[in-house]
Amino acid sequence: MAKQRKIPQRTCLGCQTVRPKREMLRIVRTPTGEVIVDPTGKKAGRGTYVCPDRACLERALSGDRLTRALETPIGPELLAFLREQLVEKLMG
Repeated sequence: MAKQRKIPQRTCLGCQTVRPKREMLRIVRTPTGEVIVDPTGKKAGRGTYVCPDRACLERALSGDRLTRALETPIGPELLAFLREQLVEKLMG
């Protein structure tokens, strides 16, 4: 009998739904303090996950959810850059 592998689960920052890690988009604060979108899901640093859904993305980027999750201040320019990158990932 083959042993089933455990599928890692993550919680969406926008809707708080638990989904498989591979289905989600990761935003990470690297050890150098840079905040980026991590398409591989393997970069070192503190990360948070968002469902690949426009509504979840907007909810996650609104208010200070991202600031709290990554434990670093997120300015308006960085927020706009992240939104652009994430929307790009959703569309392509």
